[in-house]
Amino acid sequence: MNTAEKIKSVRDVAAGLIMCNGLILIAQRKHGKSLEYKWEFPGGKLEEGETLQECLAREMMEEMQLEITVGEHFVDSAYDYDFGTIILHAYWATCNSRDIAVVNEHEQYKWVTIEELPQYDFAPADKPIIAALLRQA
Repeated sequence: MNTAEKIKSVRDVAAGLIMCNGLILIAQRKHGKSLEYKWEFPGGKLEEGETLQECLAREMMEEMQLEITVGEHFVDSAYDYDFGTIILHAYWATCNSRDIAVVNEHEQYKWVTIEELPQYDFAPADKPIIAALLRQA
């Protein structure tokens, strides 16, 4: 991939650090998708005309029918995958319930403590976010 192609393939993605009753939501990528079975902080790709906060709220409603309140920006993480560069923008968020109605885009989800995060095989772009979370814990 040449430099021009790499620049064209940069994607902004909103990731939720969704807390509920002291636990954080993680999700496992689906079989057949890129990075299958890797764990991630749920979220999605930014669409034209929306903010990262709007993107995160929309994605959580579409993917899990989970209504969240998006809070402060936490940290960004960039990673150059074979398919392009992802810039992951992590935001704190809360929800009123850990009940998730549907799981459209993931194999499964879990509510875990921040200290438990290293036990899971996360996608590379998510790993610096985990490191930052553990430094704050």
